[in-house]
Amino acid sequence: MKRKLPTTVSGWGALALFFVTILSLPTLFLIFRVFQPPSENWEHIREYMLQSYITDTLLLALWTGVFAVAIGTTLAWLVSAYDFPLRGTLKWALLMPLAIPPYIGAYTYHGMLNYTGVIQVTLREHFDTAVSQRYFDIMNMPGAVFIFTLFLYPYVYAITRAFFASQATSLVENARVLGSGPVRIFLRVVIPIARGAIVAGATLVVLEVLNDYGVVSYFGIQTFSTAIFQTWFAFGDLDAAIKLAGILMGIVFILLFLEKLLRGRRQFSYSNTKVSPLKPVPLKGWHKWMAVFYTGIIFTLGFFLPVAQLLYWSFLTYEDIFSNTFLALIRNSALAAGISAAGVVIIAIVIANFARMSKGWLPALTSRLTVLGYSIPGAVIAVGVISFFISMDEWLGAFYSSVGASTNLVLSTSIVMLLFAYIIRFMAVGYNSIEAGFDKIGMKFNEASRTLGMGWTETFLRVDLKMIRPAIFSGFILVFVDILKELPLTLILRPFNFETLASMAYRYASDERIQEAAPASIFIVLVSGVAMFIFHIIIEKEPN
Repeated sequence: MKRKLPTTVSGWGALALFFVTILSLPTLFLIFRVFQPPSENWEHIREYMLQSYITDTLLLALWTGVFAVAIGTTLAWLVSAYDFPLRGTLKWALLMPLAIPPYIGAYTYHGMLNYTGVIQVTLREHFDTAVSQRYFDIMNMPGAVFIFTLFLYPYVYAITRAFFASQATSLVENARVLGSGPVRIFLRVVIPIARGAIVAGATLVVLEVLNDYGVVSYFGIQTFSTAIFQTWFAFGDLDAAIKLAGILMGIVFILLFLEKLLRGRRQFSYSNTKVSPLKPVPLKGWHKWMAVFYTGIIFTLGFFLPVAQLLYWSFLTYEDIFSNTFLALIRNSALAAGISAAGVVIIAIVIANFARMSKGWLPALTSRLTVLGYSIPGAVIAVGVISFFISMDEWLGAFYSSVGASTNLVLSTSIVMLLFAYIIRFMAVGYNSIEAGFDKIGMKFNEASRTLGMGWTETFLRVDLKMIRPAIFSGFILVFVDILKELPLTLILRPFNFETLASMAYRYASDERIQEAAPASIFIVLVSGVAMFIFHIIIEKEPN
């Protein structure tokens, strides 16, 4: 006989299922619309353009993943296994490129490398050297791979370095005793046992590439994201855009399936092995300076140079840009990110609390559906959300007329649609943080509180919620920063005359007013950097 859940737990479950159902409806609606009869535009796209979209998208994702893995893994191993000058600083500084959205990095590097950029001007005026522009042209596929790699490798670096922090030291030490050199140890021991972490980081990199619109649009590369925008806004064909979104979603699901296979084929058990952090081996001679050069050049290219260039451009244009309009952009961005991040945290707490209190397939399915949105590109989510909201407006049309509304497009032209899409897209970020917080405190304090006579809800409010505060703050900060940088959802779903820092920076850059885009860009970068620093402090202070 199955144990009946307490009424309060059933209430948590009902609320969790309600949230998951609402957040899943746009995706289900999109899947249903994919199978509608094709339009003339879709037939033209399928016959002449679809192959190019698939090829460019896969090539861009593949090469970015390869280079990001190469750089991220080698950097993580270098700072984990060896000691060299500035290692303590570079260990966290190598994460900073993640504070720069790739689309901001793209137009910043284009501005530095073009004919009137600082590099070519310096060569002409100070070295009397004129170099062909084709050597500085990055607005192509290799240039996009360079940009994505430079600003997304921290995903691989962070996850892999965290794995190395709890590495089985004896495995590496045994390999050294048996006479293996550093390169052989890295290739034959480190890479195999860290494969799960490497694949996880690479998957995040590829998902970010598939989600991007700013870089590929600015560089003129035809991927699924640009195709969805063009089909929707240039052709005015929402049905064809939905079919493109459906194919892209299918590619993402195949990618996630392959990730599961790659991570699941081999497993390494440490049950009989002493697990402890790696002890860095001091580097000597030219080796230590090569380590400093390699880590330093990546940090310089990925953070120092772009930030320095943005600060210089901001100094040139701040008098023209800083105004009431710019303050309104800051207010819009902060409100949209703050409200959405708060919504993500609240919903994540409800679902994660239900999943830990109840066992079985339903809580497990609920948690899986919760994190699905982050694996779906923003353009796909935007198509699903706007289709869903337009249908909602059609269904509520009679109600709008009865209350004297001047239009039947109420929800689909409001900021509610944008905030709803933000919550779907970044729910996984907040949920993973909250779930980790619940896993850390376990159920022992909850059970002790209930033994003393407290109910489920009272225990949650007075015990559990206070103990997971670091996880709540961490989740809020991570979601806030991601929303602040988000571009595809913002461009598609923002209401009329509603601009954010991200959309304004992109609009200026698209109009080749790169210097005017700098103040909004540097504000995003600085806020993201400060937020990441606060997140680092929270994690460091959190008790183990």
